[in-house]
Amino acid sequence: MAGVEILAIGTELLLGDLVDTNGAHIARALADAGIDVFAKHAVGDNVARIAALLEDILGRADGAIVTGGLGPTVDDLTREAVARALQLPLETDAAALQALEQRFVRLGRTMSPNNRRQAQFPRGAVVLENPHGSAPGFVALREDGKFVAAMPGVPREMYAMLAERVVPWLMARYGTRGGIYTRTLHTVGVSESELDRRVDELFRTAENPKIAMLAHQWRVDVKIMAKASDAATAAAAIAPLERELRARIGDGIFGIDDDTLEGTVVQALIERGLTLVTAESITGGGVADTLVRVPGASATFLGGVVAYADAAKSELLGVDAALVAAHGAVSEPVARAMADGARERFGADVAIATTGIAGPSGATPGKPLGLVWFALATPERILAQRLTIPGERSDVRGRAVVAALEFVWRGLVAQPSAVG
Repeated sequence: MAGVEILAIGTELLLGDLVDTNGAHIARALADAGIDVFAKHAVGDNVARIAALLEDILGRADGAIVTGGLGPTVDDLTREAVARALQLPLETDAAALQALEQRFVRLGRTMSPNNRRQAQFPRGAVVLENPHGSAPGFVALREDGKFVAAMPGVPREMYAMLAERVVPWLMARYGTRGGIYTRTLHTVGVSESELDRRVDELFRTAENPKIAMLAHQWRVDVKIMAKASDAATAAAAIAPLERELRARIGDGIFGIDDDTLEGTVVQALIERGLTLVTAESITGGGVADTLVRVPGASATFLGGVVAYADAAKSELLGVDAALVAAHGAVSEPVARAMADGARERFGADVAIATTGIAGPSGATPGKPLGLVWFALATPERILAQRLTIPGERSDVRGRAVVAALEFVWRGLVAQPSAVG
């Protein structure tokens, strides 16, 4: 089985102006094709550094998959760097040059002299046609058979070239069969350290399939990965490990694979024939915005109120001003009143309310920065929850959106009697 490393080229990647989404896409495509990825790198627009890194990669792996630096400008240096690393001269490919000239004719544009550079490749390279742009890719081989596959950096051009040319070339050359199949368990409300404690033994002992954890957006994914000849074989290998993980993680799992927390909430509401509204202060409409991104949310989500000022809480949600004066806007009684008021005004089955202190000011001795109160109201009862969320203002607000959705999900699934 082939083992490769991925190299993204462009100084803008090192400055933080662009995020390397190409590398992630390439890694997923190669995993699906059963090709091991040993490492990913980024390097600036410098011939010497690109060539040196390619030489290092070919000292460890069968090949390098490169993206970027194939344009016509002076900072597009991938061709020169690959030729230097492989100790091959650059040569103009007549067919590629003709195709490039014809492209400019079709577009009704005059081809600049510097565009001719895009038809230059290391000697003996396989030219990869680019129907979506002007920069062809190529696969160049070193004397020992190790390779560099170079593709454009423009995602639309790179995705098509990878799928249509590079992956088939790799599979044909290395006789790759099967792939790496995954099952992802999405969790919420369980910290990464606690998850690690629960699955540590499995993480250390599992080989194929094996386990990986990824914390992001205040949630943690547990990924099960199996190398297998086909999907059915992989599923049979994954199933017992998934059962054991579910037993150890418990009710923190809200979905699998392509599921999202907001999608799970919407589906749970639809299945139960319930309607939902939001009453938001600290989250500023973030909960409602996240919900309406789900196709079909209109079947269950009626609307929401952003009541940021104290007066808005009273006027729009019917929160007693005396309640705010006595307990403060960030308090359990006010969160409960916000949720109950929203539910009654919309005639909904369920309402979720948020109120808190996002910072950087507003804290008091009894109410620290990051304090958030949530309330979940139904006709029968109102549940409340307090969290203190660490981090900057954006962290507190973002985590509060996730926590609000989690509160609704747990109310619907873990405590169904609370809302049904």
